This record gives sequence, C-alpha cells and structure tokens, in this order.
Amino acid sequence: MGLNFDASSCVRTSAIASNCQKCVDICPVQTIKLASNLPSFTPIECIECGGCTGVCPTSSFAFSEFNVTDFSFEYFADPQVLSCKQNTPCLAVFNSEELISLALGSDKELVLDIGHCETCKIKEKLYPLIIANIEEANFILSSFSSKQIKCENIKLESPQAKEEETSRRDFLHNLKPINAIKHKVEFDDIVNKDELKSFGIDDAVISKIKNKKIPDKRKLFFALLKQEERPKRYETIDSNDISFSSQKYIDKNCTNCQICYRICPTGALSNNSNFSEIHFDAMLCVKCHLCHDVCIENAIHIQPSFEIKEFFEPTSRVLANFVIKRCDECGNSFTYTGGNVVCPRCRTEEDEAIMLHQIARNNL
Repeated sequence: MGLNFDASSCVRTSAIASNCQKCVDICPVQTIKLASNLPSFTPIECIECGGCTGVCPTSSFAFSEFNVTDFSFEYFADPQVLSCKQNTPCLAVFNSEELISLALGSDKELVLDIGHCETCKIKEKLYPLIIANIEEANFILSSFSSKQIKCENIKLESPQAKEEETSRRDFLHNLKPINAIKHKVEFDDIVNKDELKSFGIDDAVISKIKNKKIPDKRKLFFALLKQEERPKRYETIDSNDISFSSQKYIDKNCTNCQICYRICPTGALSNNSNFSEIHFDAMLCVKCHLCHDVCIENAIHIQPSFEIKEFFEPTSRVLANFVIKRCDECGNSFTYTGGNVVCPRCRTEEDEAIMLHQIARNNL
C-alpha cells in the first residue's frame, strides 16, 4: 500500500518543544525514528500494519491505498466483520474515535475478528492497543448509545493468500539477469524503498502549517453524532477515559503570549479580534498535547472530567480574559497587568538604556 507522511500535519513540525512520539513508540518493527525532530522511516522495513496511522492525533501518517474514512463509507454500505485477513490492515489502524464512528454509521453490529491476534508476530505492541481502543470506544458509546462493538475469535482466512505467495515467487523469479531489464523500474523502486525516508520543513510545509486542519476522522465523527438522538441526560466521564479529545482550563499564570492558539493544529484554541480572550472548542481538540508542551508558564491544563454534552452541543468557551491597552511609548497593543501603560518591549528597552547609562557613568 505504501506509507505516506505529511510533515505539515505533524505536531513536531509546529514546535520543537512537542513531546509527541506515539508513532515511534507503537511501531512494531522500529522503523519509525526521529530525525531532526521529525519522524522518519525506511519504506521497505514498514510492514504496513497501520499502528502509526491509528495513534497519530493529527492523521499525519496515511496509506496510499487504504483510507479509514473512505473505508468507513464502504462499510456503511456493506457491513462486514473487520478482519486483518480480509478487508483491513491490522485492526490497530482504527483508533477509538474511528471505531465509534463505524458503530454509529451502520444498523448492524460492528464485529472485529481478533482470532489471529494471539499468534501474530507483532502482537506485543499492537494487540494491547486494539483491546484498549475497543474498550474505550464501548465505554464512550455506553454514555449516549445502546450500540456496542464486539471482538470475536473468528479467525477468518485471506482468500488472496495463495495469490500473494505466487506473486512473490514470480517477482523473485523475475530478478534473474535474463528478466532484469524489463523489470528494472520495479527493481529501482525496491532499491529506493531500502533508503531512509526523512522529512524537512520547507516553505510549502510552513504555508500548510498556517492553515488549521481538522482531521477527516473528526469530521466524520461529528457528522454521525448529528444523526444520533440526544440523550435525555448527559453523562460526564473521566478525562483519562477519552484519548481523542479534552476539555481545558487556563490558570492565572497565563501571560497571553499567544503561542498556544497560534500553533494549535486544528483551531481548537483560538482568540478574539483584539487578543483579549482565549477560546477553546473541545470538539476540535484532538488531544495532541502540543499546547501543553509549548506553554512556558504551564498555565494550560486538562479538566479532570469530560462532558459528553460537548459531542451534541459543542461550545466555544472563553478560557481566559485579558486587558489590552496601547503602549504610551510605541503605540502597540499589549496585555496590560498594571502599573505604567508601557509594553514589555519598551520596558525592556528602557531598562537596558538605564543600565547602559549607569555603566557609562561608572567608567567616567
């Protein structure tokens, strides 16, 4: 299928302070590594399990021939048991949010075949993730829906197994010198895949970063929620029980430096027109933790609980208010905290001028 990486969507591209390395931690063959602060991988080493695509909060990783959102619409039209042997990569490709969407979008019960997981060579990292995703999805579903996801030991077999083995033998046969010329393009492709694929930050990537992007999985999730009947009573769950969204608050240590909402990849954090307020929309949050990683004052926090009400009545809440005034020295607007109406920059320049003046006097 081929694994692709979009550097502009990765939170590590937006800030070197990001601690996210979920893709590195989940990769069962350890081909994903950090190079110059960004994920890199060797394509030929990738076994296309989909673990990295499942855990990435901003959908930076994707397959060229398997898209979870596209697959979801196919599933809605023709619901089938999800199996790594028949219609999907490893079941770890679906995170809990996507599993909830699959369950909501079909009248039939969503069933996952985990029959091959126990004997799978890559189960050490991926099997616990699959089970955790199913448990989380079912727990969240139970707060507003009667639907549940089943995992069963079915052990479906791949109908293409023999064809794939034949194709593999044919390719090895075609590597013989007599057949090498007509298959040179294919051979060169494999050689290229054996090289480390690293990524950088150029003007095109920077331009894309500036455009806030909501992952397709969230758009689908939100669209399906609109079709659901609203619960008579909204439940509240522990924040640790939901991996794909959060509710936040900002404490008094916030200096309104603006970095949190400037780098938020989805626009969950935003500001008003004169920068006097910081807003937050939980339904746009993908819990990437980037705003926490870059906050120098550690002023932004996750609420201990999450309100299911956000799914059905999303609200942009004001997390912080500030007084904005124009500097008496330069005329620029700044966050005023008391005292003389002078912005931090002018105050710093004034302090430096006083210090230089004192040094000059002492040298006389």
